[in-house]
Amino acid sequence: MHAIQQTRQQRARGIGRLVTKSLGGRTRIAELYQEGAAKLRLPKSFTDELEAVTINTAGGITGGDQFDWSFRAGPGSFLTATTQACEKIYKASAGTGQITTRIEVGEGARMHWLPQESILFDNASLTRRLEVDLAADAEFLAVEAILLGRKAMGEAMNTGLVRDRWRIRRGGQLLHAEELKLDGDVGALSASPAVLAGRVAFATLILVSPRAEALVRPIREQIGEEMGGVSHWQGKLVARVAASDGFALRKILLPVISALRGGASVPKVWTL
Repeated sequence: MHAIQQTRQQRARGIGRLVTKSLGGRTRIAELYQEGAAKLRLPKSFTDELEAVTINTAGGITGGDQFDWSFRAGPGSFLTATTQACEKIYKASAGTGQITTRIEVGEGARMHWLPQESILFDNASLTRRLEVDLAADAEFLAVEAILLGRKAMGEAMNTGLVRDRWRIRRGGQLLHAEELKLDGDVGALSASPAVLAGRVAFATLILVSPRAEALVRPIREQIGEEMGGVSHWQGKLVARVAASDGFALRKILLPVISALRGGASVPKVWTL
């Protein structure tokens, strides 16, 4: 008998790490490392912030792929990180795609984590972790947006897995923890009035800053009661948004992110 050899499927791996420092009133690179399919590009900036764009050269994520991103904004620096485009999560034949993002924000520093939407195809499988450690006076802004398929293309995520785990600590103390899990019959789950009521595009935004409380009312007015909600507690603003499709979601996200950034626009790659 001839032994049957199974073809080992290729899996994408990537590691990216960026550390910043404040020098002469501008944010500079202190350390930059990239490996595998994870790349970092740094567009020229004319402000005091440093903007980083993450790139997945594999073109998307499927079962078994693994990406690890690490960012550290040193004391007094200002780092904004985003993705080159929407991240596509394809059908998984085996295993689960994993994305882990670790962020540290030093004393008096600001970090804005603004990835573009993740698009999940039918039978996709994705697990993401966001681990954040903030100094007591640091500012942190984050958005995570998910599209369950591409409605305009007639595509939907009917089955699969998407799991998000957030842990944010300030001064060593847990400030925010949440778990999202849609598993199995995602179509039925998202149709439930207690989940998404048939909407297929949703996002969570969080701002940790002394500015947070003053922004609750204007952000609430921008989102509207039918599309989501906003809350504030202990210097932390949390906003939830759900929309009928990706286009409607982005129409809300762009002005809301700008307001949370103190009037600054979203990173340029969001509008290319």
